[in-house]
Amino acid sequence: MAELNQDSGKQGKGGKVRSKKNGGKVDLTAMVDLAFLLITFFMLTTSLNKPQAMDVAMPDKNKIKEEQNDDLLTADNRSLTVLLGSDNKVSWIYGQVAKPIEGPTVAGYGADGIRKVLMEKKAYVPRVSGGKDMIVIIRPSEKCTQRNLVDILDEMKIVDVKRYMIGKISPEEVEVLKRDNIYND
Repeated sequence: MAELNQDSGKQGKGGKVRSKKNGGKVDLTAMVDLAFLLITFFMLTTSLNKPQAMDVAMPDKNKIKEEQNDDLLTADNRSLTVLLGSDNKVSWIYGQVAKPIEGPTVAGYGADGIRKVLMEKKAYVPRVSGGKDMIVIIRPSEKCTQRNLVDILDEMKIVDVKRYMIGKISPEEVEVLKRDNIYND
């Protein structure tokens, strides 16, 4: 049992000797129990910060049907390719890289850059493709930074693009970046 003993007082000086009074005892067992109950209560009722992570859906390798794959490959009027270059710049191409419908055009990040393009194309694509939504293909180059990739994923979330993918950049796309002078060696 936990106890708290108190000093009974001072010893007197002079000729008188005072009798020693026993101090009161305080039982601390209930106090310890109360402390553990409070700690448990606050641990269970406190909400912790949730991580600020973005969900990325990965496709199953064996479950893609051939007709869906062909539909995605032939959807030139639905696809927008975003090439991430150096110096915080992107080059975007509407359609295929070999036969672009529009572009390549250089843009920056932010409201006046790639976000504006994404919002325009998101509104334009359903009108020309029969109501189907836009597909954005993100191709980071070796010269872009990790921050650039995070920034473009943030832009996808801000604009609310439902279909996008991150793929490996091809040599033809690197040539596009070099022509646009955003692939500095």
